[in-house]
Amino acid sequence: MKKKRSIFNKVLYFINSIFALLLLLAYSIPYVKPVNLGSFSGISLLTPLLILINLAFLLYWIIRIKRTFLLSFIILAIGYPNIPRLYKITGKKVLLADDIKIMNYNVRMFNKYEWIKEKDIATKINDFIHQKSPDIICFQEYAPNVDLRKDYPYNYIKLSHSNKQFGHAIYSKYRIINKGSLDLKNTSNNIIYADIKIDSDTVRVYNIHLQSLKINPKKENFGEKDATRLRNRISTTFNIQQHQVEQFLTHQQVAKYPKIIAGDFNNTAYSWAYRSILKGKNDAFVAAGKGFDKTFDFTFPIRIDFILLDKSIKVNHFKTYRTKYSDHFPIMARIDRKTLLKG
Repeated sequence: MKKKRSIFNKVLYFINSIFALLLLLAYSIPYVKPVNLGSFSGISLLTPLLILINLAFLLYWIIRIKRTFLLSFIILAIGYPNIPRLYKITGKKVLLADDIKIMNYNVRMFNKYEWIKEKDIATKINDFIHQKSPDIICFQEYAPNVDLRKDYPYNYIKLSHSNKQFGHAIYSKYRIINKGSLDLKNTSNNIIYADIKIDSDTVRVYNIHLQSLKINPKKENFGEKDATRLRNRISTTFNIQQHQVEQFLTHQQVAKYPKIIAGDFNNTAYSWAYRSILKGKNDAFVAAGKGFDKTFDFTFPIRIDFILLDKSIKVNHFKTYRTKYSDHFPIMARIDRKTLLKG
């Protein structure tokens, strides 16, 4: 019996070694442009799962009182700054009356094509937004079939060039004094922005929707014919995202106002795209969130929707709402008005 257990532990340690090496590889991916990695860049999508698997191995070996726990322990310690992007033990809940509330929501066209078999989804989303009452909302996959003008007198809506059926929108309770679109080429995804006057100061809000993977997580090979085609799709998508991010980074350099960046990145907090956009900014979830943050309706916690802010801006609270009115969950950050406006 002891011999069998020894063999089992050796096999398990071998498997542990594979997942530890994969996680070590995943740590390096955000530092290399996708165009130089090919399909390997897709490993970043698995980083949250790899972290959880290595944590499970760590706990198993500790319980067994085996020194083999050191493998996963060292790997997790090396990448410790990545842990708060997946899970936060403590959060922050400072609710000030004059906070500026920023919401991001991929609404999936307000269920226009009835992906969710539930009635009145558009009305329920409208009611939800009215209840939470954010000051500024960034929508992705927006469809012009919900009227929010009663609560939001200022908006910028940019529909897709191809069919005008959906697009992106920024709604605001404060006056929009300037707006524009980066008009990303050969895609229905886009990046738009609005300069919003709050009191006597101005803030620039970017609404980012990077290239979609267009995969179905509930189907075999995520809806692709085979694994090779799936890898090719991921590689191609990440390369497109790289160009879109580079276009954004060039554009934001001339913005003279404090910046808030919200959107659906179609990638995780362990990707080159996220790391590049995050430079010089804080992630609202990392700053004030708590627990696992899951912004996409998937089996394990995966965060692809973000609110990022200039480092001078203080986040008082962050929350992800588990409303299943889309394949994404809405997120909202409460921002300290004084730090926002002094920029």
